[in-house]
Amino acid sequence: MTLPPAFLSRPIAHRALHDTAAGRPENSRSAMRAAIAQGYGIECDLQLSADGVPMVFHDEALMRLTGQDGLVAQRTAEELGRIPLRHGDEGIPTLAEALELVGGRVPLLIELKDQTGVLGPGDGRLEEATAAALRGYEGPVALMSFNPHSVIALREIAPGLPRGLTTEEYQPKDWPGLPGEVCARLRGIPDYQAAGACFISHHAPDLGRARVGELRAEGAAVLCWTIRSAEAEREARRLADNVTFEGYLA
Repeated sequence: MTLPPAFLSRPIAHRALHDTAAGRPENSRSAMRAAIAQGYGIECDLQLSADGVPMVFHDEALMRLTGQDGLVAQRTAEELGRIPLRHGDEGIPTLAEALELVGGRVPLLIELKDQTGVLGPGDGRLEEATAAALRGYEGPVALMSFNPHSVIALREIAPGLPRGLTTEEYQPKDWPGLPGEVCARLRGIPDYQAAGACFISHHAPDLGRARVGELRAEGAAVLCWTIRSAEAEREARRLADNVTFEGYLA
């Protein structure tokens, strides 16, 4: 399996082409429409609602993006859809709604957020629900996660969908919930083969890591996150096949 060429031919808008000053919150329908209008790919995030529906939302908690207390996992999809996103006038979209909006017009890079808090084995509910929502979707799509157990599960649940690992340097100070030995293990990207992955999306400042170059030499596509200037984009493209960007037009 290889990553569809569309993921390498156009920059990917991080959490869609969001701009709060323009009334386009991250992971919102308006941000997706803006990305489509510019011809950019879209990166988005998934959390699971209380009734098992994949929601396009980055955080586990609602507060930062909506001003409301509680967790995404404590509300039903219907309830979440009625909660307006800050800096906009729309509720939180479901994955199904996002798929209908995008309609295959641009590549869609979907990150399944860790549901365990420790990047450990999960119950598979988000992976199963994501695969179910994507059945019959004909546009270019790829799935990824920081949690290697999630990507390994996707190999069994949705073997026909391109999948990859979201990766970085795993400094313990940045991952206070993870034991040091887990950080050390994940830093080496040891689960690439077990996951049947065809790409990684790596933290841009760490693209020079030998393991990243090794995987690329072996045929892995290398995406990177998150680029915030034209200068950073030029630097990243020396070592990566494409960029995920925000805050400027790549």
